[in-house]
Amino acid sequence: MKLVTFTKDANMGAGYIDDDQIVVCAQGEGADYAVRALIDAGTSGIGNWQAKGAGGVPRVPIADVTLLSPIPDPRRDIFCVGKNYFAHAKEFHSSGFDSSGKEAVPSAPIIFTKATTSIVGPEAVVRGSLDPTATVDYEGELGVVIGTRAFQVSKDKAYDHVFGYVVINDVTSRELQRRHNQWVIGKGIDSFCPMGPYIVTADEVGDVTKLRLETEINGEIRQNASVADLIFDIPTLIETISATMTLLPGDIIATGTPDGVGIGFNPPKYLAEGDQMTVRITGLGELHNVVG
Repeated sequence: MKLVTFTKDANMGAGYIDDDQIVVCAQGEGADYAVRALIDAGTSGIGNWQAKGAGGVPRVPIADVTLLSPIPDPRRDIFCVGKNYFAHAKEFHSSGFDSSGKEAVPSAPIIFTKATTSIVGPEAVVRGSLDPTATVDYEGELGVVIGTRAFQVSKDKAYDHVFGYVVINDVTSRELQRRHNQWVIGKGIDSFCPMGPYIVTADEVGDVTKLRLETEINGEIRQNASVADLIFDIPTLIETISATMTLLPGDIIATGTPDGVGIGFNPPKYLAEGDQMTVRITGLGELHNVVG
């Protein structure tokens, strides 16, 4: 199932995609939390939406709506992983912007967060003008959506707690990232976390390690990698985070970006107003945004 949140004629709705239409399962007040509520309800939530679809609820063409982030307002910040592809870890470490330590390739996952207010949906403008240093960079990533409460989960049980997957662009101000010797300020800027176009449930994705990620800037493919190339795989990330804190339904983990980011070039290729960004992952759709 592909879950979406959208607006049409200034009204908000949520539902799931069926061919080129959206089966509308929630409308109006509360629709912005509908996908989150479905995740909270688990299999019964999915069954409820499927029953609504079979019962003749309204449908609208995808072309007639504006897609938002599938979870426009998560209950908590996005959990993010730094330096989680070998080639990117090396390119970032040698860029002069790495304040995470002396290791080029980390010996344990590097975890930080992005504010919920940084989230925007497909086609939304990423407000690069909010970065006073004009060092905006892109990072295409796979997002993992947690489905059930997880505390001290072992790697062999980790996938039992995954609800689905989503495309994320971890947009970053590189100079702010370096200036503050941590990553929250440089990555948490309003609109710097495009997400979408939909969440795909884990059963529909199958073997997530077979997915491939590409990032395209102004028509040029900059990033091209397999999820199988992660340094710390998804079970390891869930085990690591849940070892000391509880992951909640609807929590999102951005698993890290491969090589090919702007600071990997000499000189760096920072984003400018009008630049077009597209992140695509096998089976999860395309996330397109423009820099403003």
